[in-house]
Amino acid sequence: MMKAIVCDHPGQLRVVELPIPENKPGNVLLRIRRVGVCGTDMHIYKGTQPFLSYPRVMGHELAGEVVEAPADSGLVPGDAVFVMPYLSCGKCIACRKGKTNCCSNIQVLGVHCDGGMAEYLSLPAGYVFRAEGITLDQAAMIEFLAIGAHAVKRGDVKAGQRILVVGAGPIGMAVMLFSRLAGADVTALDMREDRLEVCSSVLGVNHVVAVGEDDKALLAVYSDDEFFDVVFDATGNIHAMKRGLEFVAQGGNYVLVSIVQDTISFFDPEFHKRETSLLGSRNATIADFEFVLDTMRAGRIPTALLNTHRASLEDFPAVLGDWMNPDHGVIKAIVEC
Repeated sequence: MMKAIVCDHPGQLRVVELPIPENKPGNVLLRIRRVGVCGTDMHIYKGTQPFLSYPRVMGHELAGEVVEAPADSGLVPGDAVFVMPYLSCGKCIACRKGKTNCCSNIQVLGVHCDGGMAEYLSLPAGYVFRAEGITLDQAAMIEFLAIGAHAVKRGDVKAGQRILVVGAGPIGMAVMLFSRLAGADVTALDMREDRLEVCSSVLGVNHVVAVGEDDKALLAVYSDDEFFDVVFDATGNIHAMKRGLEFVAQGGNYVLVSIVQDTISFFDPEFHKRETSLLGSRNATIADFEFVLDTMRAGRIPTALLNTHRASLEDFPAVLGDWMNPDHGVIKAIVEC
């Protein structure tokens, strides 16, 4: 038997005993060691995740050790690994284009199917990768960083461009980080001064702006009254997502990284006159994961500074409520198994 965390319904988490999963042919049996906690998990707990049914074992930012692996997988017992949590069909129109991140039949661990907030997990070998040259903590942080890297690629960010990232949560910070590494001039917009301080001191963004009456005037100053080549929304807030179009420069890109269970609308003359490119950015591909891994190995990601909180698997149900409170200053929390 193994311990796992089950969310029975919004607001209720339980530590339960479940059978250790049977390792089917072609699968890798993992001993989970680290689980990153992200906004998706908090939405599940709050009951605002649109793709989920209860009960659910959460957890998709995963690092662990191999227990059993197929002989042809290139993995051996004891290997430290990270997990690609987007299980794709390989056959649909998106998969045929190489866009497995938006597979028509996607199963995201911890959302569409049970995830890794447990001591053991069995997965097809094609979703398990060696984490050579990084720590288990770093391996558990690859997934959320890969979402940011994928968004930056979607936005076609180039050196010298002006970039605005609205929303300074972990995903927004990942977008800022990879935009900076691409050589862009990055501005962060958020309501929380503590998050903006991290953006400035840890991520090295060029400008930070707090949401308020004069925020648009400040954004105009920081962009020479032209606004931004690429604007990313990472808020998950319908009002912010609608407003973000105001900050896109003529001929610019608007990338929606966050998701909201609502209808988004824009004033068409503004959208049209700027010839705005509107883009969605969902999940990440294995190429994004590999890029993040290489960037970590090169020492270019301040993972230790981003990992602000941690707890054991057994203590997770007791601390999640506190972690969701902005006063606790959580950026990236990690659960140790």
